[in-house]
Amino acid sequence: MSDAAPAAKPGDSPPLHIWIGFIAMVVGQFMAILDIQIVASALGSIQAGVSASRDEISWVQTSYLIAEVIGIPLSGFLGRALGTRLLFCISALAFSLMSLLCAFAWDINSLIIFRALQGFSGAAMIPTVMATLYLAFPPRLQPMTGAMMGMVITLAPSLGPTIGGMVAESLGWRALFWVNVAPGLLITLIIWNTMRSLDKPQFSLLKKIDLLGLLGLAAFLGAAEYTLEEGPSNDWFASNEVSAWAVVSFLGAVLFFFRAFRAETPIVDLRPFKTPTFAIGACLGFVIGLALFSSVFLTPLFLGSVRGYSALQIGHTMFVQGLVMFCAAPLIGRLGRTMADTRPLGFIGLLLIALSCWMQAHLTAEAGFYDMMWPQVVRAMGLMCTFSSVMQPALQSLPPQLVHSGAGLFNTMRNLGGAFGIAALATVQAHSFALHRQELYSAADLNNPHVAGMIAGAQAYLEQAGAADPERQAMMRYAALLDREALVMTFNDQFLMLAVVISLSAFAMLLLRPRPKIGMGPAPKLDDAAMAH
Repeated sequence: MSDAAPAAKPGDSPPLHIWIGFIAMVVGQFMAILDIQIVASALGSIQAGVSASRDEISWVQTSYLIAEVIGIPLSGFLGRALGTRLLFCISALAFSLMSLLCAFAWDINSLIIFRALQGFSGAAMIPTVMATLYLAFPPRLQPMTGAMMGMVITLAPSLGPTIGGMVAESLGWRALFWVNVAPGLLITLIIWNTMRSLDKPQFSLLKKIDLLGLLGLAAFLGAAEYTLEEGPSNDWFASNEVSAWAVVSFLGAVLFFFRAFRAETPIVDLRPFKTPTFAIGACLGFVIGLALFSSVFLTPLFLGSVRGYSALQIGHTMFVQGLVMFCAAPLIGRLGRTMADTRPLGFIGLLLIALSCWMQAHLTAEAGFYDMMWPQVVRAMGLMCTFSSVMQPALQSLPPQLVHSGAGLFNTMRNLGGAFGIAALATVQAHSFALHRQELYSAADLNNPHVAGMIAGAQAYLEQAGAADPERQAMMRYAALLDREALVMTFNDQFLMLAVVISLSAFAMLLLRPRPKIGMGPAPKLDDAAMAH
């Protein structure tokens, strides 16, 4: 398939009710993405509240992520079958109800089940907003609305630790789910009454649903997500359980791709990948997911494990990135609107993200707020420049009937990039820490006057404090100091690795085709454009 013109041609701004509905959809998208991070920041409180073990509580997040990664690519098929308005309303309403059930969970098992249902029900909100942007708005407005949507997608993970820490500490862990209910119901009502003319559902497609393809998709992506989540902590294929899930993922992939190419109506339409611009854009979406979620994973982990910050302190430190994104979104949107070719903007954005990782590759054990502030400022600018610059040409290259599928695939690639990046970094952390620890222990010379003086000083302090066996405790403190330094060196290695990968990926931006030049002609009716196939 060759590159095609976008769904909405240049023209006047959509009517007010479309703007209101789109803003409501963006808020719903924000809720779905934010829910991952706010719960992650309060897992300790939830664990105590439901009396769960450490292994059990991890499934509160894992079940959500597995269900979400299955639901996102399904949004393409469901968007065509149900229509954008009905799909989003069902998704928002179900997400609200599942949030309510999570708040009433009586034990860890019920919470895991409700979290999985919450993740699956909210998954469609994320790509549906992206598809709506290209079906409802003319190209001259897409850079601005795209920047607003990009701000939400990248802002939510940054604000998650702040909001989650504040809500959990002030109101308790159940309030993390209560906060979704009223906004979700309000969003459902607004969209049902404002987005009537967006597109037409094709209910007949529901009779042709490919159940084997659906089974393959669930096994492929669900098992892959579990493997990436649990692999690093279980030494990957040394664990029989992880190996078994990897085999399930492989067999699911075989079944899924077989049905995707052979079924009359595949559960996931892979035709967008035939468009070179979209294929490259989706791969860059993978890099964006890797950059966004990896940085959100590493920075709080450093602040918690090295600096000993609480969830609320981590949230305050991470708030800088969200604040910069919020302020930069209108500027980046206006800049993108004036550029016929946004590839340089995306190229610079990826280099800025790489630069921010390089800045964090020189941390020390005393690094605090101001050491984290400037890398976050640079990263926030880079993410805002990159997201819309990649997303716009990728989805604008598709004909209207493939926009829903393309949006689902783009978001799936972004989520998989995040999962892959976190799994890779967790694996690197385990091996790098062991290597640096061995190096520091081997180089430690107890006869060195500086080292001997440090240990003697600690021993004297402990003796005065009346500690039992002060000599042994002084040695343990010195060992803990070496472990901390090894951990800092490990984080520096991880940030440096991210900087290299992202900087090399920046050159793929040059392979994207520039978006069509924006004129001022009339826009077609949305229903006709959406049903042009």
